[in-house]
Amino acid sequence: MRPYSVILGNLGNTCDRFLSTGYKTVVPKAEMVRQAASIPGISGIELIGNWDVTAKNVASVKQLLARHKLKCVSIIPDHFSRKVWGSGAFTSRDPAVRRRAVAETREMMDVAVELGCPLLNLWPGQDGYDYPFQGDFLRAWDWLVDAVRECAGYRQDIRLALEYKPCEPRTHSYAGLARAADALLAAQATGCANVGVTIDVGHAFAAGENVSESAALLARAGRLFHLHFNDNYRSWDDDMIVGSVHTVEYVELLFWLRRLEYKGWYSMDQYPYREDGREAIARSVEWLLALERRIDRFGMKRLAAIVDRGLAVESTRALRELLLGKERG
Repeated sequence: MRPYSVILGNLGNTCDRFLSTGYKTVVPKAEMVRQAASIPGISGIELIGNWDVTAKNVASVKQLLARHKLKCVSIIPDHFSRKVWGSGAFTSRDPAVRRRAVAETREMMDVAVELGCPLLNLWPGQDGYDYPFQGDFLRAWDWLVDAVRECAGYRQDIRLALEYKPCEPRTHSYAGLARAADALLAAQATGCANVGVTIDVGHAFAAGENVSESAALLARAGRLFHLHFNDNYRSWDDDMIVGSVHTVEYVELLFWLRRLEYKGWYSMDQYPYREDGREAIARSVEWLLALERRIDRFGMKRLAAIVDRGLAVESTRALRELLLGKERG
């Protein structure tokens, strides 16, 4: 079975700008880890640096994960939720802030090694701009690439994956962090083989991308390092249960991830504001497993042949059969 993981915070109290206290009761970290381990199919966990794991508590976190037989698959440095990053982390105009972002990333790389974690997922959400004439597009690109290159050179045994998103919390993310092709260019510009890209499916939807094509672009370049799964209505990063809106696109994505021989984790990244977190994640995993079984029954070779012919009338009929079964009578 393919490896599935979940970002630990998905199981906690999720807040929005209308209710900063969140809609649910705050759950202790140990209980969140226990819930993650109880979800059928989940064997990995993603942690957020300074929220879930630090250089000081890494030993106890390691013991907790081992107790529940969970592997740490990624650490996400907190480059987004503190005032210091309000005007950017890697692209801040303040060189002291940029140095701090690099230092904290390097610290999390050391933590990752201690946890046996192979990857840092970089989402510097505040690296962007809001108004015309506010963004310095040339310098921001150089700052971003230089910072990521410095981090990548610090530990070549840890991979760094740029998670792109077109906007939020800024109205615009800087190029290099906004779309799949941007992130690929930034990763390649570092000149470091251990720098790649994370596709968050919801971010790709919000960017207007065909996520399967984005996966093919990145995989062809050897830079598809990680995946975050969720769903939305394309106008915003709603972080909904997988398959609840874009079922057909998920069928195509799962086909292409097999064809591209993607070997990484399928990681759940959602914000179940009002839903029970454990159950929402469980439903997402169930959706993916069910679609995988449907693809198995239909046959990868049949799907590949349909792609080779490129006939819409054939592909839509095949999708109907794959999802609903053959009609009788």
